[in-house]
Amino acid sequence: MPSSPHVPDPATGAPDPAVEHARRLTDVVTRLRRALRSSIRTDYPWESLPMAQVELLQTLAAAPLRVGELAARQRLAPNTVSGLVGKLLEAGFVDRQADPGDRRTARIALTDAGRRQLDDWQRAHERRIATALGTLDPADCAAVVHALPALEHLAQALAEPTPASAE
Repeated sequence: MPSSPHVPDPATGAPDPAVEHARRLTDVVTRLRRALRSSIRTDYPWESLPMAQVELLQTLAAAPLRVGELAARQRLAPNTVSGLVGKLLEAGFVDRQADPGDRRTARIALTDAGRRQLDDWQRAHERRIATALGTLDPADCAAVVHALPALEHLAQALAEPTPASAE
């Protein structure tokens, strides 16, 4: 296996196709995220919530969680999540609730304002993406839509813990 996408496969002398595909997908996903964030802030100047905070709100939309549970789900350090939660508390998007299972700990829950902010964020992104999809050639639009199930499976595979390497 090549150590870099530009290092040829020793057996064939050609770049490893799997690594080339991974490089290209990484590049496209990065550019998509950047373009979406930039266009949303241009089209909807009120949208300034950092992505890490949006992802916490999305996670909390299902149910209140303890900071440790949030950290585990987001694969972030608990102190990082505590800082993000602090910002969301200041904004009024979340609040602390007593944990019925352990009164010594608190669960973080979405407030009505947090749910509205998350809904507004989701609608703005859906409108922006729908508009962009509408500018594509019908075959390209169909290809993007057709790729969604496979991309969902890829996201699930990436979310699973990676086994320790056998080196």
